[in-house]
Amino acid sequence: MTIENAAVNFSELVNRNRKTLARLQESPRLLLHRRDGEDLVLTTAARAEQDQTVVSAATRMLAAMARREPGSMELLLDILPDAFPWVRFLPDTDLHAFAVELVDTMRAADSLGNSASVAQLLIAWQHTAEVYSDPELLAALTRDHDEDYGPAPDPRDVA
Repeated sequence: MTIENAAVNFSELVNRNRKTLARLQESPRLLLHRRDGEDLVLTTAARAEQDQTVVSAATRMLAAMARREPGSMELLLDILPDAFPWVRFLPDTDLHAFAVELVDTMRAADSLGNSASVAQLLIAWQHTAEVYSDPELLAALTRDHDEDYGPAPDPRDVA
């Protein structure tokens, strides 16, 4: 059974803070909708620490499993399509590279307590799978272009 997160407008927190915060007793998280910005999630410090502990434990177990037994990488490669169905479009060499990079990035991110790099890695590999899933797009991106378009601008300078 999944517990639904409660959702309220941010103004409700500002105007009726005690009543709004009391909703955290019945829901693990409170989604705060904002008109002028990205929605926020409010939770208790204890809940956030519990969530981090669970993610950290799962990461450490996955990393230890992937390094231990000779067949563990094959097991990981076997279960990845269940967790991420889009990996079915990746060539075998890319699937293996994804698995290794995922485990390594998860370990590194866990050591920092910041999962943003894992989310970015998953998005990037999913986009790679999207390219492989579309024969026309794959052909367009992998064909040899006879022209040299010159140096690419530094993306940090584009703003």
